[in-house]
Amino acid sequence: MLAMLEFPKWLKPEIIPGLPFRWYGLMYLIAFSIAWVLFRKESRRIKAPWTEDDAANFFIWGIVGILLGGRLAGTLIYEPTNYYWTRPWFIFWPFDESGAFVGFQGMSYHGGLVGLIVASVLWCRVHRQNWFDWADIIAAAAPLGYTFGRLGNFINGELWGKVSTAPWAMVFPYAERFSAKEEWVQDVARKVGIQLYSMNDMVNLPRHPSQLYEALFEGLVLWAVLWFLIRPRRKYRGQLVGSYVLGYGLVRFVIEYFREPDSGIGYVLALGAPDAPTARFVSLLNFSMGQILCFLMIVGALIFMAWASRRSDASPGSGVAGGSGAEGTAEQRRYDASLARKTRKKLQQR
Repeated sequence: MLAMLEFPKWLKPEIIPGLPFRWYGLMYLIAFSIAWVLFRKESRRIKAPWTEDDAANFFIWGIVGILLGGRLAGTLIYEPTNYYWTRPWFIFWPFDESGAFVGFQGMSYHGGLVGLIVASVLWCRVHRQNWFDWADIIAAAAPLGYTFGRLGNFINGELWGKVSTAPWAMVFPYAERFSAKEEWVQDVARKVGIQLYSMNDMVNLPRHPSQLYEALFEGLVLWAVLWFLIRPRRKYRGQLVGSYVLGYGLVRFVIEYFREPDSGIGYVLALGAPDAPTARFVSLLNFSMGQILCFLMIVGALIFMAWASRRSDASPGSGVAGGSGAEGTAEQRRYDASLARKTRKKLQQR
């Protein structure tokens, strides 16, 4: 009896075979839609002094930033063959050299996060808005949408985990196969019930469904913590941003131990077992690119939260008004008064 799961054969990247509509793209649309609904809900709860047109414009900038940053990092940093460095016109071209539609395969979370931060900061500077007020709401809403992005990765059968003998481990059809001559391959095959007929066989072994781990913990669980526990008790501007970056960094750092490092990059820092195959978990001291970036996220979040907690005294649920029962700084009060006048003027013109 096979002690593993097969990847569902009915799952295909295309929604309708032969047409350029993919589940991965649809998952992005669902993710952005969920973030928008939650953003509007929280804006109404805190009586935010901005119009829906302002919010929509902010979202457009943010989405563009995510797509640009995610795509640039995914193609120029994580693609191991330097294909896009020599053919940069294909970075934002959804067809391959033969003209076949391939979509935008290769998006980086960390690149998307940087793109979102840059785009949102620029928008807030152009429109003279307080970035912390907008970013805190986005941070509380985004993880639930992110869940669907990882489900898109699962449907694509990509970003699979390391080889595992767990009963829920899954055989992904496009995953790397291993020579049956390897002793560790024979051991795994024996444990999960795969019959080896020849030492010349190339075996597709079961792996952790790490996309689903990420969808659950980086998405649903992290969102629940931010939305239901931290959001109602926000003590200062920027707390939700810092909590999101810290929480994501911690969760992703752990899950990276179950996810195979990106092809062509492998372990960036292999202190435990330098020669270990990347498809197997061997040492806690072997670190992937994702873990290095998540470590930087954790450190950056802690520094940011320490700084933000000293510069702002907004109380929980006070939104952008500087706190109910707590006086803001003179500079912040002037900013809030100016923002309120600007908002009233816009509403009068509508």
